[in-house]
Amino acid sequence: MSLEPLVLNFAAEKLAQQCGRIEICIDKLTPDQIWARGNENANAVGNLALHLMGNVRQWILHGVAGEPDVRLRDSEFAARGGIDSTELKRRLRTTVDEACAAIRAQPPARLCERIKVQSYDVTVIEAILHVVEHFSGHTGQIIFATKFLTGDDLNFYAHLRTPKPHHEKTP
Repeated sequence: MSLEPLVLNFAAEKLAQQCGRIEICIDKLTPDQIWARGNENANAVGNLALHLMGNVRQWILHGVAGEPDVRLRDSEFAARGGIDSTELKRRLRTTVDEACAAIRAQPPARLCERIKVQSYDVTVIEAILHVVEHFSGHTGQIIFATKFLTGDDLNFYAHLRTPKPHHEKTP
């Protein structure tokens, strides 16, 4: 197997994994917590989810897959609610699923092709890797906010914990 399909598959799987983690976070938050901001310069979990949808649509679905650019970036940050958790998750999952399909569909010959997204002149593979990096960074912010607001351990890495020793009682 050549490197290109491995990289594309990994990128798509990583986006899907991070999307799942965001969905778990949203499920743990109340509507007020989803839209809570520490201050006017901070983004709520809801804003970050909208921002990720916009970024993925613009960079992957538009830049890589050629769909129309419908992004309204400022509105992603201006929102102060009005979208319930079910709809927020549905929109995010739909966007990520479409992007994953577009990523996996890229022929290796296209990966070095230059495209223009926003004001950036990048290759197709650079656009894909940018989106994965950007998505992962904001997923980390959402996880932090969720832990901070709920006090919950999200158990994303429970499988890495060292088992506690089991002490046998002596008679």
